[in-house]
Amino acid sequence: MEGKIIKQISNDYTILSDKLYICKARGKFRNLGLTPLVGDEVIFDEKDNYILDILPRKNELIRPSIANIDMCIIITSLKKPDFSSNLLDKFLVICEYNRVKPIIIFTKYDLLNNEEKTNFENIKNYYKKIGYEIYINTDIDNIKKIFKDKVSVFTGQSGAGKSTLLNKLDPNLNLKTAEISLALNRGKHTTRHTELLNLCDGLVADTPGFSALDFIGMSKEDIRDNFIEFNLYRDKCKFRDCYHIHEKECKVKEKVNDGTILKSRYENYINFIK
Repeated sequence: MEGKIIKQISNDYTILSDKLYICKARGKFRNLGLTPLVGDEVIFDEKDNYILDILPRKNELIRPSIANIDMCIIITSLKKPDFSSNLLDKFLVICEYNRVKPIIIFTKYDLLNNEEKTNFENIKNYYKKIGYEIYINTDIDNIKKIFKDKVSVFTGQSGAGKSTLLNKLDPNLNLKTAEISLALNRGKHTTRHTELLNLCDGLVADTPGFSALDFIGMSKEDIRDNFIEFNLYRDKCKFRDCYHIHEKECKVKEKVNDGTILKSRYENYINFIK
């Protein structure tokens, strides 16, 4: 039979087909260096409850480990834990590299003071200008509309409010949440596995939170080419393969200096390349 993996706990895979099946993976996957992922379309033996084959993936993420994603919902806290442009830009570059549409949802806006709200508006407007879809987590009605017929993954730093937002979108989910550690400025992990949940006429994964991310499998060129606004000016740089760091007559650096490109984005880019 054919079905979709919607949940994994240890070596047990829950597969959605005509009904739910709990299967193990055949040993051949280990020999081939393959691991079934939540989101995979698979062929399975419904009598002996074994996954036989994994159908070709259109994309996959390594952390969180999930396949065949339409959208990545990046939950980004503005306070407690504090806003991290570095982490947000990492998520965006990795989404672009994997051809997954990123959508940014900012949380904890109500905790900002007036000066912080002004700074946030400048940041939000920049990301909108370069083409990203953005919501505030209180805009529940509009957020609900984005999930229809899509497979999405919720991701972001620990304590940013992923499970809290999912509970607001559908109180019946009743996902576990936990308080923020003030000493560490991050949340406690409350999601222990990856699972696709029915939500707003689509499927959404709630995944274990994390506060660090690596560019696994990506080259320096991949990082450079997935800062999407840089690509608007590459052809105007003196050198065709400009890295926009040490080169002279670089159009990207010029646009950083005149404020067209957000300085924090450029600084994050340099840190990523290093």
